[in-house]
Parts: sequence; structure tokens; C-alpha cells
Amino acid sequence: MTTGTQIAWDDTVLPFQLDASDIRGRVARLDGVLENVLKQHDYPPQVEALVAEMALLTALIGQTIKLRWKLSLQVRSDGPVRILATDYYGPTAEGEPGQIRAYASYDKDAPLDVGNIFDLVGKGYFAILIDQGQDMAPYQGITPLAGGSLSSCAETYFAQSEQIPTRFALSYGRSTLPGEESAWRAGGVMLQHMPKASPHVTGEGGSGDAGLLAATDILSEDEGENWTRANVLLDTVDDLELIGPTVSPTELLTRLFHEEQPRVYEATGVRFGCTCSEERVRTSLSIYSAKDIAHMTTDEGTVTADCQFCGAHYTFAPNTLGFEATDKPDA
Repeated sequence: MTTGTQIAWDDTVLPFQLDASDIRGRVARLDGVLENVLKQHDYPPQVEALVAEMALLTALIGQTIKLRWKLSLQVRSDGPVRILATDYYGPTAEGEPGQIRAYASYDKDAPLDVGNIFDLVGKGYFAILIDQGQDMAPYQGITPLAGGSLSSCAETYFAQSEQIPTRFALSYGRSTLPGEESAWRAGGVMLQHMPKASPHVTGEGGSGDAGLLAATDILSEDEGENWTRANVLLDTVDDLELIGPTVSPTELLTRLFHEEQPRVYEATGVRFGCTCSEERVRTSLSIYSAKDIAHMTTDEGTVTADCQFCGAHYTFAPNTLGFEATDKPDA
């Protein structure tokens, strides 16, 4: 459903398959989701752009997780932008949208004018975490920051940790539709070669940055031809087609991959959502002693907490917190 001038394919992720190439993929379009993520904060434009890229990657990757699972992307670095963190919560039921939230931590005193915003990240790691719910050990995969962009880091992660050739083409920025104010939009395509039982890995090291694996290190010669052909076609896409105010995802796939026999599946909606609550904050503080809680208490005699994702502010009476709490919270 759309409201007002909202475009029907905004805030959706469309899965597809290229039957002639043995490649699967997804097309994502973010509009209101991105605006809601970014309006929770007052980031400089460079930090907003990094958060937008992370949110778009999260939507593309998160679409594959199962109902009620949680996927998190994290970047931690020694650069001016120290932390980028996003969460994707799988739909609670079939047909329901997934939820995305994101935030960044950065040095407000550091100069941010750089040629490539990835330079603000510095050295560190890119991580993907999957939480499958209670009684299940979470999965975590980590790779170094490399390749000159967050999307390149994600490609390296899939090659190195999953041995799945992966390619992203992303576009994001402020866009203005006729008669409307400027707003953030983002769009992208993700390609993945279908995984084999035994991936083909050549040599001892990889051809990527710092010897990390790249897509061409994993594929056999025949698979490599299909992968190269699909990537050459994806290279012809332009930013406006990716963002898509006037080009639907299915039209985009036809333009790019007509000869690869694209087959589309049901799209998944996405929206901004945060799971923080007073109960969750209390639970996180339940591991602390009365002495620890006293150190957290302000001069006003309260303990406060702010959600980094949505900015929600919580205030507690110290005697209701921790495993040595003497009173129950007010009903």
C-alpha cells in the first residue's frame, strides 16, 4: 500500500534469480526507512552517508534471514567514525515487514572533509552477527576493513567467511521529487553466485586486499564466466536507476539482465523499528550490584539511559535496579 506520493516499491526488498547464470540476488529501495533512521540523530552529512550505506547493506543481506531472527552489521575502527551498527529484525509473521535500526559513534572534533568517506573509518573490522533466538548460539563472522567502501567490506566478508561470491551496486543520497522537500533515498542490487557443496578455491591466499579472498578465487572457470558476465551487466546501471523514483525493481532487472532470464519472488517490506524498552534496560542492568548502581546514579538521584538507536530516554530509581534491588519498580 502507498500513501500520498509514496512510491509503491519504496522500502521493499525484491529477491530474484538469474536462471541462465546460476546467480541469485536482491533489489532494495529505502525511502521512509532511511529518513526515520537518520532523523533520530543529528549526524554530519558524511556520517549520514555511511549510515545510509550500512542500512542499505543490512536490508539487502537481512532479507534472507528467517522469521524472528536478528541480523546485525557492525564496523569498529580507529578512525573518526569509530562505530557503525545496524540491526535487521526478521518479520514476526509471513507477510509482515522486517525492521531496521542504525546508529554511528564518531569523533565530533575530527575533520570530516575527505575525498572518500570510507577514509573516516580507518583500520578495524567488519562483522556480521546472526541471532537465531533463545537456546541457540549466535553466529559471528569478522573480516578486516578493506576495499575502499563498506560494500567492498561486505563482499570480502562473503568471500572470506562464507566463500560465496558476492557483489553490491549501491546508490544513496538526498533526492528531491517534484513538489516535495529533499529527503534521503537509497537503492541497490546484490548478486550472489549460488553456493556449491565444495567451493573452488585457488592457491593458498586470495587476490583481494591484504591477501583476502575475492570472488574470482572461489569460482571455477565456467562459473567465473557466468559471474563476469553478470557483473559486466550490473556495471551498466546508473545511480538514478538504483535509487529508482521512476524505475521499478522489476523494470530494472529486465533492463540489466534480460538475457540472463531473471525470475522474481515475493518482495519483503522493511520499516524503521527499535526494540528498546524500559524492561530491556532493567534487564541489562540486572547484573550490577548496589555499589555499581550507586556509581551510575546522577546528582539528581536517578539512573538514566539513552537508546543509541532511537534516542529514547529512560529514568530509573536506583533502588529498583540491579540484583540487590530493594524495591520493585512502580507499576
